[in-house]
Amino acid sequence: MTSSQPFDMANSRVFGEVAETYDAARPGYPDALIAEVLAYASLGDLPAVEIGAGTGKATVPFAALGTPMVCVEPDARMAEVLRRNTAAFPHVRVEVSAFEQWRPDETRFGLLLAATSWHWTDPATRWDRVHDALAPGGAVALFWNPQGLLDPGLQAALREVDHRYGLTLTPHTGLASSFGDVPGHWPGLLGHWPDEECRQDGRFTDLRSLRIRERTRFDTDRYLGHLTSISVYRALPADRRDRALADTAAVLDAHGGGIDVEHHHDLFLARTLPHQG
Repeated sequence: MTSSQPFDMANSRVFGEVAETYDAARPGYPDALIAEVLAYASLGDLPAVEIGAGTGKATVPFAALGTPMVCVEPDARMAEVLRRNTAAFPHVRVEVSAFEQWRPDETRFGLLLAATSWHWTDPATRWDRVHDALAPGGAVALFWNPQGLLDPGLQAALREVDHRYGLTLTPHTGLASSFGDVPGHWPGLLGHWPDEECRQDGRFTDLRSLRIRERTRFDTDRYLGHLTSISVYRALPADRRDRALADTAAVLDAHGGGIDVEHHHDLFLARTLPHQG
């Protein structure tokens, strides 16, 4: 999905079908990224709001550091897992709503974050909604964790499977070496990096982009679970999806029973302009 494509809110709810698998198999975010966001935001007494919170992959590390949070998640099935994962944190509240329908009422937040969910929001209205939710000087943090494969031979074999089933933009589309050094530039980028949109809006300042690299190994079962939670696989008819996953498993088992990847945790930061005196 790019900002030039029609916005389809229903697409953001495909993950609820596999909420438990999503929670078990999807990768999270490193402590260094969480620390960068909180240092930039300097929340003070203000709470944070997370949009498209999913099952809490980003929520939990923020909440564990004491951050008061409102989590906005459009799918009730995902929100059920999110509530379970944040039950130990009384300062976290979960609201089932699309970002486009959610209203912050009188609360103004010191931080709005979106973890691998910004590309599901409506390009026509999202910066207005972000600005309305934030206090003057409040921060926005948008981040993703795309991965690149380390083994070219394995990547080539997996791409053959993808081609066989008409799959594009899968998590193993690119090699880690193809990502370059610029945050927000990677194979199969789901939407334009938010820097240009944010600059054009004109109500934000102190824009920053950074990348944190982290290597991860998935065994075959966990990687198949990860793929099961990806939208391009959810879109396949069930029998075709099962065959694609079985063929992928055969490739992974033939290459040592797993897959080594490098995650590129790419982070965009900006803040609303302060009150002008």
